Amino acid sequence: MINLFTYNSTNKYKDTIKKINTTQDKLKNESDQFLQKQTIKLQNEIKNSDINKQNIKIQAFAAVKEAIFRATSLTLFDVQILGGLTLNDGNIAEMKTGEGKTLVALLPAYLHSLTNKGIHIITVNDYLAERDAKLAQKVFSYLGTDIGLITQNTTSEARKKEYQKHITYITNSELGFDYLKDNMAIHKHDILQRDFYYAIIDEVDSILIDEARTPLIISGNAKVQTNFYHNAKEISNILQKLIDYKIDEKSKNIILTVTGISKCEKILKIDNLYNINSPWIKYIINALKAKEFFLKNRDYIIKNNEITIVDEFTGRIMTGRRWSEGLHQAIEAKENVKIEAENKVLASITYQNLFLLYKKLSGMTGTAKTEEEEFMNIYKMNVISIPTNKKCLRKDLTDLVYKNEYIKWQAVANECLDMYQIGRPTLIGTTSIKQSEMLSKMLQELDIPHNLLNAKPENVAKESNTILEAGRKKTITIATNMAGRGTDIILGGNPEKIAEQEIEAYITHEYNKKKKEKNLDNNELKSITQNIKFYSNNDINNNNIKNIKELVLLYQQIKNKYQKACEKEKEYILKIGGLYVIGTERHESRRIDNQLRGRSGRQGDKGASRFFLSLQDNLFRIFGGQNIETIINKLNIDNDTPIESMLLTKSLNSAQKKVEAYFYDIRKQLFEYDEVIHSQRKAIYNERKKILNYSFNRDCIIEYGEQTIKEMLNVYYQDRKKEFILEKIIKLLNLKIKVHDLTKMSFNDNKKYISEQFRISYDLKEMYLEQLRPGLIRQLEKYYLLQQIDKAWQEHIDKMNLLKEYIGWRSYGQQDPLIEYKNEAFNLFINMITYIRQTVIYSIMRSRLIIEI
Repeated sequence: MINLFTYNSTNKYKDTIKKINTTQDKLKNESDQFLQKQTIKLQNEIKNSDINKQNIKIQAFAAVKEAIFRATSLTLFDVQILGGLTLNDGNIAEMKTGEGKTLVALLPAYLHSLTNKGIHIITVNDYLAERDAKLAQKVFSYLGTDIGLITQNTTSEARKKEYQKHITYITNSELGFDYLKDNMAIHKHDILQRDFYYAIIDEVDSILIDEARTPLIISGNAKVQTNFYHNAKEISNILQKLIDYKIDEKSKNIILTVTGISKCEKILKIDNLYNINSPWIKYIINALKAKEFFLKNRDYIIKNNEITIVDEFTGRIMTGRRWSEGLHQAIEAKENVKIEAENKVLASITYQNLFLLYKKLSGMTGTAKTEEEEFMNIYKMNVISIPTNKKCLRKDLTDLVYKNEYIKWQAVANECLDMYQIGRPTLIGTTSIKQSEMLSKMLQELDIPHNLLNAKPENVAKESNTILEAGRKKTITIATNMAGRGTDIILGGNPEKIAEQEIEAYITHEYNKKKKEKNLDNNELKSITQNIKFYSNNDINNNNIKNIKELVLLYQQIKNKYQKACEKEKEYILKIGGLYVIGTERHESRRIDNQLRGRSGRQGDKGASRFFLSLQDNLFRIFGGQNIETIINKLNIDNDTPIESMLLTKSLNSAQKKVEAYFYDIRKQLFEYDEVIHSQRKAIYNERKKILNYSFNRDCIIEYGEQTIKEMLNVYYQDRKKEFILEKIIKLLNLKIKVHDLTKMSFNDNKKYISEQFRISYDLKEMYLEQLRPGLIRQLEKYYLLQQIDKAWQEHIDKMNLLKEYIGWRSYGQQDPLIEYKNEAFNLFINMITYIRQTVIYSIMRSRLIIEI
């Protein structure tokens, strides 16, 4: 057992952990009713500012530890409590695979839930959210804490209730889209979320680093420009790489050469491709990007005759997500599928700024140390490495590098054959569907049984079973990007899961049998199928399903039968070295490589990992540079012999660090640019919230009117007293006064007089409308305010996106693009606010009520 207190960074928690364990020991003999009362007691104590908060934390953590034991028969390790304390302090707990992060999150979540402000535990997909929420419900039933769950299938009505629970499990995308929708709501009852208080992010590096490059966008459909996309595709097929355009693989950018520009202008019969009134350049660049950078069965698949994105980090399909700014349509044109309408951005936010809205933020993952600078600079979170409960025995072997890519794949296939023959479970990580299927064919030719897991729908459906089998004897598993799979690979197999599968097979058999006999109780069978894994002898008395007792006993018998077999199989696998992980290409980030390696060596198990690489791999080709080429040329080795060199590995690590730094700069730039619009977003959203929550918005209208009068009079007196400005004021406010009377007054007199006339006019309109239909003026105020704010904000987003696109050219004039962007963004924002005020006043002062007879 490792002594966690030898680690300097965690020494400060030593006494706290001892006190938590001592307090939990006292709770062991108490009743379930006593444990449940602890929540009410702690809720009352936390409101009292005189109570020692440290003591409340100890009691809360001890209560959760005891509840976990009663619900699962698991006793938390000290390192898990240490992880909980790290999260509680607003940091990132780096905990290796299999160390029980799911349970760790419950400790700080419960403590913060005592304030009843709403805690969010954020996961990367619906499967993990559902799985973790079910476990939390089981644990927190002993403490009387409500657990909410929101997935993409949750209705709007249900979402509001789930957000009101003490602790809510949700995916990052659902959280973000609900936030944006709330800030587009037209009635306060439509708002789903409470103010953001405290969040715990699972797979924090995946969400805050990997997904930080892509903002969340709510969009509406614009007009479909089908001809533009098809014509641009034809042009892209004519243009030749290196002659007509150059590609920058690092930034995934296309640059047209002078020859390419001339060729495009000739084909399109236009004088200037870059003319501001010509739309073509955007379509041609996107068509070239679709041609060069976006590959079928790597970046996307075609599912139901639609382009479906494949997540580059997790290998999962991203149903419903689309690339923005016309890129998705360019790929649809490339693949000859129906081109959907391009999206108009209605609201957007980056994950960085979304999560910075929380008063307190923490996260957990198996791999975060390599990005700790970014976590600190952007999110103000330290990365704390939590020691493993048992020492990690995995051996990370030196990379094998082949000159030829095909020889590399042959070597991987032969390695799989060797492992299969001795019975050692092997997991092979590939970076694309195409690679996984190619390796699968090679293994078929060698008569090696294997499982395939990639983004194709037929494989996704059996994902959990594939991972479940991955630790069994003689099992070879090919998987695309194992990051964030969320299921442990258990050596020898999991007897509980095997028993569940047999029970479900039995239920299916009974279902079909009863179906034939037309004696089918659908609800009964569905209930058993969905909940069998959660049944225990304690549950039987509370369940009225027929024959459930027999099923539970059968489940226990099957589980006990497999328990010994699985243990025996595990012993054999450990003797031959444990799970063997093979990487077939180094990722752009060391973190993703570490996630793949981390599948092996769970909870002190033996294991090994090795990367098989070739000089044609992207990392070598794009980022390797001269150093690696020099090393290879010095080593006079034939194509079939792998290069095993520490110097080469160091060069590769150096290349990865360069890539990480490059993408960090991209995310940092995105963050800096979005911070500008984020401050504007907060101002607009706060104004919307104020309008939504007030039933009496008259004061807001009067304020808008008086501010408009002041601004326009300023222009009048600064612009040589041009009378048309006074005419605009009178027309805007719909006043019955003469311009000639205003020209003789001073600024202050004019301001006072016009403001009085505006108030009188507004009072008369209010009286008139109230007589016709009581309460109508209040409805009109809210309607016009929200309508014009939303319309102006959407137009502002479009302008800001255009500004960001062309502002980069300022650097050629020795100007800082970010400073220029901030200055111009400020002017655009002021213009937008002025436009909102004027259009609201103009609309409401001209509103008429038409009574239908």
